[in-house]
Amino acid sequence: MARRGGRQQDSGGSASELREWRPVIYRKCTDTLWLLLFFLFWAGLMFITGYAVMAGAAERLLLGYDSFGNVCGRKNTPVKGAPLSGQDMTNKKYVFFLNSCSMEMQSLKISSLSLCVSSCPQEQLNSLEDLQSFARNNGSCLCVYNLNISSYTLNPKAAELCPTLPVPPSKSFPLFNRCVPQNPECYSKYASVLISMVNEMDVFHRILSGILAGRDTVIGLSILALAFSIILVLVFRFIRTLLVHTLIALVVFGLLFVSGVLWWLYYDYRNDPSTELETEKENVKFLLGYAIFSTIVTIVLLSLILVLRKRLQFTLQLFRIVGKIIGRIPFLLFQPLWTFLILIVFWVFWVAVLLSLGTAGTAQTTSGGQVEYRALSGICYMAWYHFVGLIWTSEFILACQQMTIAGAVVTCYFNRNKNSPPPHPVLSSISVLFCYHLGTAVKGSFLITILRIPRIVLLYLYNILKQKESACAKCLFKCCFCWFWCQESCLRYFNQHAYTTTAINGTNFYTSAKDAVFILAKDSPKLASISCFGDFILFLGKVFVVCFTVFGGLMAFNYHRELQAWVVPLLLVGFFAYVMSHSFLSVFEVTADVMFLCFAIDMETNDGSAEKPYFVDQELLTFVSQSNKLTEGQNHRSMRHFQDNEDGTELQPMT
Repeated sequence: MARRGGRQQDSGGSASELREWRPVIYRKCTDTLWLLLFFLFWAGLMFITGYAVMAGAAERLLLGYDSFGNVCGRKNTPVKGAPLSGQDMTNKKYVFFLNSCSMEMQSLKISSLSLCVSSCPQEQLNSLEDLQSFARNNGSCLCVYNLNISSYTLNPKAAELCPTLPVPPSKSFPLFNRCVPQNPECYSKYASVLISMVNEMDVFHRILSGILAGRDTVIGLSILALAFSIILVLVFRFIRTLLVHTLIALVVFGLLFVSGVLWWLYYDYRNDPSTELETEKENVKFLLGYAIFSTIVTIVLLSLILVLRKRLQFTLQLFRIVGKIIGRIPFLLFQPLWTFLILIVFWVFWVAVLLSLGTAGTAQTTSGGQVEYRALSGICYMAWYHFVGLIWTSEFILACQQMTIAGAVVTCYFNRNKNSPPPHPVLSSISVLFCYHLGTAVKGSFLITILRIPRIVLLYLYNILKQKESACAKCLFKCCFCWFWCQESCLRYFNQHAYTTTAINGTNFYTSAKDAVFILAKDSPKLASISCFGDFILFLGKVFVVCFTVFGGLMAFNYHRELQAWVVPLLLVGFFAYVMSHSFLSVFEVTADVMFLCFAIDMETNDGSAEKPYFVDQELLTFVSQSNKLTEGQNHRSMRHFQDNEDGTELQPMT
């Protein structure tokens, strides 16, 4: 009987242990499944990458190519059926059109023959003798390759194989290495054909054109945005009253100045009598849109600054407390830098694959031995898959950063001895993330991706159907777009708190999200009033980076107003500046949010008694009490038991 009872007791213990381990096993299984899904998705991206490398030729866009399938600036392999293909064009880096003054576009193809030349003609060439003399003196043959220089004036077909006379003076322009004619009439026709060809392309190819058109300026402005972001991180780390007032003054000045410059450029473009090209008209249209949007943002932000100016003192105290926490974990300031470098590497990889996909096609010969590249079937679907990979992977990297910061701050907050922080909290948080919580980051980033994709699809459909839809359909599109944006913003807010709860309790994503919603629903009015103005000041910092970076972009692109349709590059610069500033300033934003959520959980699970003392720092407790006038339900909790001893009750999991 005793043996049987012992067996029953053992079986009861095993059952209770199984019940205790069941949530852990469930969490590990779900996290493993989500990681497997993410790895399978990346396997698809690797397949697309391999296909793009094998079938694509990004050099054709970067370097340019002639009508016979030769890429300018490198050696080429022969194309079957094209006798003039497979030539060595190492010294011939520029694309020259034989009929640059009367080009026409047919089915996204320029009707004029194009050649690779070593230099563009700087002066007008009026006869075949001039063409022959230019070829002998400069080594740049402007006639078809199979026509010898000595036969320019003797061959009866020279008029067909050489450029249309007179050949206008041209200049090598850093836009796809083309020889751009300088004659006003020829230039107008040349630019109109190129812009019309870009306008008739789909969004996928227009983005490629925008990236390549302003690549040097975009890189320079991105470095400028990086410098502004680092300066702001140092400002918020060593926060002082004068610095905050200076930042607000600079933001106000930047908003007013950028809005004024946009309206001035719009007025200048609109009243310029030489504004006849399609690219210039498109710039005028988008300048008006930028100016209106900037003016609205300026009015809204100035109104908010005026309303919230009285809470500036509380904000300074909040940043001092956040700075104190970051002072205990100084490596938190370097976390955005690593995240930024990882994002840069991924984005460079993504753009390289995108360029290769955009040029993936088979070479087919046409009449006259010319070569055309026809896009392969299924490229559009691969591009959309690749685009989803951009969103999901970027959000996953940002989620890992948020979980790393949350884990380090949680470790420091729930440490009894505030004067002796735990060793290497950032490295410890990273190791815990990779060992246990990668599935949580995958799930959170996947939910953001699911909500962002419909917004992008709606925007794509809106741009396609904007000429055909009615006013009611436009309103419906905009309402749906705003609804998805609001859903995404709310989900981002709850995701951050779910990551923090995961770092505290070690639960899975859905359990952590439920617990976070419970705590936020109970303490949201108290916490929101404290952190809202701090988040607003950080948002002003992001606006500061975007304003001055966009202003630099306006000045830089304004120097090339004749040909560059700089709408897409300027949008890329603004987006990149915001992402970069958000990545750096999110350290303070995430630290403050994590700190307040830890405070709410501390108040929920402890009562300040000797058995359950608070983990909160006295300065933070005093700040919250002063700023929010804690309710009577919390005032009865005694603070005399608060102590800094290292012994005490650890945080219990939330119920």
